[in-house]
Amino acid sequence: MTTSQEDVTGHFAARSATYDRSSSWCTDAELGRLVIELTRPRPEHRVLDVACGTGLVSRLFGGRVAEVTGVDITPEMADRARPHLDRLVIAPAESLPFPDDSFDVVVCRQGVQFMTLPDAAAEMVRVLRPGGRIVLVNLCAYGTADRAEYFEVLRLRNPVRRHFFLPQDLEALLRAAGCEEVELHRFVSAEDVDVWSDNGAIEESRREAIREVYRNASADFLSLHAVKETDGGFVDQMLFVAAAGRKP
Repeated sequence: MTTSQEDVTGHFAARSATYDRSSSWCTDAELGRLVIELTRPRPEHRVLDVACGTGLVSRLFGGRVAEVTGVDITPEMADRARPHLDRLVIAPAESLPFPDDSFDVVVCRQGVQFMTLPDAAAEMVRVLRPGGRIVLVNLCAYGTADRAEYFEVLRLRNPVRRHFFLPQDLEALLRAAGCEEVELHRFVSAEDVDVWSDNGAIEESRREAIREVYRNASADFLSLHAVKETDGGFVDQMLFVAAAGRKP
């Protein structure tokens, strides 16, 4: 099935009111500190948050930099980010309405999975000044052993997702866009699967199908994700990968 921009905006419009509490990682302070560590913001910097959503990443930079600009395609999500932004632009990542070399930092957390690639990554690097830093953060499978099962879980939870990643895919995306000094950092988030799947935008049959994947999961999947089952529910140690690079 081909996913359109309208599919994506419709999905996130439905999730906008509850997005910030839809996963424990959304407001995890340690994940926030990792973003700051990798972007290395300074008081004179201009930051672009791509797929800013409700401003969960944008607010990390408040008081640290000269300007924070957010860009998103879903007005219902982006309206919630306004208090944390100096500028808000409704536009697709594949066609950013900014001149070349406009920003010192570009960050995109949990956004590239919905975009046309590699176009969006190339645009993010285009608007980054030489020497500037870009950080992409996204859920990934641990490797080939859990890929099929985990990708199915992610597909069921978010039917408008266009891309599914292994850690090395994010590195390759930045290198292909022309970045240097690319490095990967891992962050593991413990997610209650029933809470995580209750995103307000999918039907109960999809949530039950997710539970069924966990009930029938392979030994490799259960081991890699350190899955714990309690009273018929599951907690999954989900892997985020942060890929950081520098524009030459």
